[in-house]
Amino acid sequence: MMEKTISLTQRETYAPGRFTELLWWLSTAEKELLSDAVVERNRHKIIGMTVLTTWAFATLAWTYFFSTVATSGWLAVPLGFFMGFIILTIDRALIKGINKFSKSKLLPLVFRSLLALTIGTFMAQPALLYIFNKEIRLQTSLDNEKKKQLKSQELTDLYKNKQTTLVSEKESLQKELQIKYADVAKARQNFLSETDGSGGTGKVGIKDIAIAKRNEYQKLDGEYQQLVSIEQPKITTIETALKTMDDTIKKEEADFTNYFNDGFLTQIEALNNLIKTNPALQFRYYLLVIILLLIELMPVIAKTILPSGTYDERAMQREAMEKEMVSSNISKEKELKELYNSLAHQNDKEAISAFFDLTKEERNQKITGFSQQWKQEKNRTFNSLWETMKKEVLTRQEH
Repeated sequence: MMEKTISLTQRETYAPGRFTELLWWLSTAEKELLSDAVVERNRHKIIGMTVLTTWAFATLAWTYFFSTVATSGWLAVPLGFFMGFIILTIDRALIKGINKFSKSKLLPLVFRSLLALTIGTFMAQPALLYIFNKEIRLQTSLDNEKKKQLKSQELTDLYKNKQTTLVSEKESLQKELQIKYADVAKARQNFLSETDGSGGTGKVGIKDIAIAKRNEYQKLDGEYQQLVSIEQPKITTIETALKTMDDTIKKEEADFTNYFNDGFLTQIEALNNLIKTNPALQFRYYLLVIILLLIELMPVIAKTILPSGTYDERAMQREAMEKEMVSSNISKEKELKELYNSLAHQNDKEAISAFFDLTKEERNQKITGFSQQWKQEKNRTFNSLWETMKKEVLTRQEH
């Protein structure tokens, strides 16, 4: 808002608006000293505007950050304002210490730069996540798929030795059964060939040789069935164990997939992966980081580069006057207290002297009475008389 131009004779009646007062407060300027400093008003409004911009940016950045980690969006708003207020407090504390009478203007700037490289870099992350949101979502999907494959490979390697052993054992049992079954099939074929005359003796019907081959077939078939009854449960057990392992692997993969999210750290990781693989994005990323860091540095930079005017001189003179008045008031108060103590001491001395003068005769009477009583005692000693005097007559001294 533009201020109306007023004549020089009306400068003393200048009354800033509420927004102007807010900017002055942000710039840590004293309203009473700026009201008469014509040139300094706009200068401190500029400084206040930079602080306001940094405050707003910090609040928005932290609010977005908390929105990615908080369970409730409403919770992110007060947390964002709280962190923004902390940044505002730091900015005001730093620019308050910068004036033309400061011994060192470089130290606050260096300190603010270090603070910006830590807090500012972290604050820049939410803004960058918002700007590259689409690319980050795509990269997050790719990263999650890689994690899923890596997890699957780890689980496979974990159960590989045990699975290999079980599969080998199963194949060995199945091979043993296959060999036995081949013997049974061969004996059966010899028996059938003997009965239909296509083999052996060439005679049709069940003769002695055919009966012998049948017995051999039946014997081998019985052994095969017995072997199946022994080996098949083992094969079933192995298959069950293998299926259990497969189910466990699938369950762990599913559980691992459920942990996938688009939280702050996940997005940061995706952004880092994008930067590594995308030179164009890498350049723009660092450019944005620099810009955002400059936003963080604006209040101190503005306070440092803007020329000093009459405000600092007024503030120094006002502070010197206040110091002088404080020193003068303390000296006067000290004189009053010393006078009070001196008069009180004098009056106390007079009161004590009067007290002892008034009680002198009573003391003498007590001493005479105690002396007469002591003379009437049979076993009298001076020590007993002295103890009585100390207890009843003498005054206890103050400590």
